[in-house]
Amino acid sequence: MEQHRYLHLIELDHARMRETATRDLAAPVPSCPGWTTADLLKHVGDTFLHKVETMRRGTWPKPWPPEPDPNGPGAYLDRAMAGLRGELTSRKPEEQALTWYDPDQTVGFWARRMALETAVHRVDAELAAGEPITPIPTDLAVDGIDEILVTFLAFASRQWPEDFGAALAGADGRAVSIAAGADRLLVRLAASGVEVSRDDDPGEASISGAPQDVLLWLWRRADGAALTFDGDPELVKRLGDLLKEATR
Repeated sequence: MEQHRYLHLIELDHARMRETATRDLAAPVPSCPGWTTADLLKHVGDTFLHKVETMRRGTWPKPWPPEPDPNGPGAYLDRAMAGLRGELTSRKPEEQALTWYDPDQTVGFWARRMALETAVHRVDAELAAGEPITPIPTDLAVDGIDEILVTFLAFASRQWPEDFGAALAGADGRAVSIAAGADRLLVRLAASGVEVSRDDDPGEASISGAPQDVLLWLWRRADGAALTFDGDPELVKRLGDLLKEATR
């Protein structure tokens, strides 16, 4: 996806999140236990500004996070969005930028990451408000499935295997096939780390559904009622346990 597309989607989801969450800043967020919508907006604002400062400085900003904005979480989110907009419109996606993902040290990594961060947390705001989920565009949902499986799960399970504990140590090399619309990924769970490939192998378990439904299940924002599961349910559960650690 192009950087201008990511920025356009961030703008849309920022607006929807702000409009939804600021109606009741004390509303609990069911998908983020212990958070209110005020906490949600503060978190997204912190995340935006952290990436802005990282791109500007070329190093992780410290101390962090900033003090709460006296004008409230909605105003803080708007200020953070303005900063992110400025960085992403003034930089090319191929420009160097510090990231935690060793294979991609570019501004484009953060454009993608912030678009998916905003989409998932916009869903959180809608869940808190008890409102229908605004559809996630198919191109972003497919991209997000790739990101969470490759960038979060596969990379992290090899880079920091100690963080995954028994869920990774007990993996035996069997695979889960994930079909999101026409897109297919094979996720092989092994004690040495998770491997993700584009493979039509059915695996020992499978998950299939529309891209949005798959993405939201992977991020634990949906219970999977809209998906089709087949094969070994324990293998699917192990995948879920590993994803929980990868996105903690």
